[in-house]
Amino acid sequence: MHVLDALDSRFSCRAFLPDPVPQETVRAILAAAARAPSGGNLQPWHVYALAGPALARLVADVEDRMRALPRGEVPEYRVYPQDLKDPYEARRQRVGEALYAALGVTREDRAGRGRQFRRNFSLFDAPVGLFVYLDRTMGPPQWADCGMFLQSVMLAARAHGLHTCAQEAWAQGHGLVGGHLSPPPQRMLFCAIALGHADMSAPVNAWRSDRASLDEFAEFRGFSEGEVK
Repeated sequence: MHVLDALDSRFSCRAFLPDPVPQETVRAILAAAARAPSGGNLQPWHVYALAGPALARLVADVEDRMRALPRGEVPEYRVYPQDLKDPYEARRQRVGEALYAALGVTREDRAGRGRQFRRNFSLFDAPVGLFVYLDRTMGPPQWADCGMFLQSVMLAARAHGLHTCAQEAWAQGHGLVGGHLSPPPQRMLFCAIALGHADMSAPVNAWRSDRASLDEFAEFRGFSEGEVK
């Protein structure tokens, strides 16, 4: 798949088919993504790839605990700034409203919204879960490096005909996940990636989030006159 096609066809898949993904495919995706750039070649990421019984046990445990902790544990990092300003807050609100509209869940349906939030912790029924950790000593530049690695994972998955959903929501289950994976104390759970075959019959997978126009986030200076602005 051409990289531009991979970029265009990638979306946050929220409904997966049960079809298994072979370990060799997951290994190929991660090996390709490891070519992502990182400052000083630190390669600060560490991945635990789970499938089959190991993933089923983790998901069952987390789903059970989430009934008692509807909003999960306190994350070890803040997913969004405390006082998120516009246009960022407006974008976040807009995408949330569009997602729930695609699911037929109204703003007033708190129970429905809660059920959809908890779907994060089933990995939307994906057959593979990738749990991505960072060393606690790493700073913002290495977090950016990890972001490039995550994007590379998602694009490599498209090359294999698979879809993904990167989920920072799993930061709210870091303790429960740690109980299953036993990471060394210096590693912190950043996110999970659900990986598998998309269920394209699910209405939620027909929905796409919008994007800011190019002129909203990019400025062009010094180009020859007559070129497209």
